[in-house]
Amino acid sequence: MQPLVDSLKELFAYNQHVNQTLIHFFQQHSFSAEKAIRLFSHILNAHHVWLSRIANQQTLYTVWQVHPPSEFEKLDRANHTQTQPLITASTDFSRIISYQTFEGTPFQNRLSDILLHVVNHSTYHRGQIASIIREHGYDPPVTDYIFYQRDKT
Repeated sequence: MQPLVDSLKELFAYNQHVNQTLIHFFQQHSFSAEKAIRLFSHILNAHHVWLSRIANQQTLYTVWQVHPPSEFEKLDRANHTQTQPLITASTDFSRIISYQTFEGTPFQNRLSDILLHVVNHSTYHRGQIASIIREHGYDPPVTDYIFYQRDKT
């Protein structure tokens, strides 16, 4: 169990680190490309939605709700703060989480699969954001996991 806990803690530390890196890029360059803002909002919203589903609570945001960039840091920190105790307190990552999509379709997935999905989903959309940043003439920040690991040493 401990190796899984350690891996999940590391993945979510990475996830928050690169989210914060992008947030600082948006702020530093006053970067406000509509599609990038929408995708980053989606990253934050989806993380929140999955946390709400795991806790069997009502969501505060829809998955495609757009937030102003000035709110990104607060939303990302809230997601991270809620995720950490979930990882460290969980004793059964194979437990089944039952939830409904926004359309009302019921599903069930293992907690471990949901947590891995949150990181993978975020990585996918950060790649899209990097392309948008390039289209606007900037070099996007590096958000690859291996670079995160290299920078830690």
